[in-house]
Amino acid sequence: MKKMLILSLALLTLGISSAQADNDRPIRIDQLPAAAQQFIREYFPTQKTAYAKSERDFLDTTYEVVFVNSSKIEFTKGGEWKEVDCKYSTVPAAIVPQQIAAYMKANFPDTEVVRIERDKREYEVKLTNGLELTFDRNFALIDIDD
Repeated sequence: MKKMLILSLALLTLGISSAQADNDRPIRIDQLPAAAQQFIREYFPTQKTAYAKSERDFLDTTYEVVFVNSSKIEFTKGGEWKEVDCKYSTVPAAIVPQQIAAYMKANFPDTEVVRIERDKREYEVKLTNGLELTFDRNFALIDIDD
């Protein structure tokens, strides 16, 4: 009986957390944090927005903006970019940290960045030749995937 009660409680907890984990809602661009709005104005001034949404997880809120040309930007709660994915074009060069750009120029001179993602520990960069480079926070290359 005790096992059944614990199992029921675990399933109930899992069900509640699953229902709350996917809390997306559409928003307008002017509802993004100010830093995110400035980022879009600076690096994507001519892009038309297809949609923007707020995604709430348990402890975090993120924002996603998708443009008509399928490019996508994810922002943190404070409006800092987490990911810039320009599927059919290239990421604006000014977004790529100088150390990564220098590494690419020296080792992959004929490529450009189509996606860049960052978190607390690393940067991941996808190039036009299909390679994915991973750098640590000190911009040392730690992985290459093809």
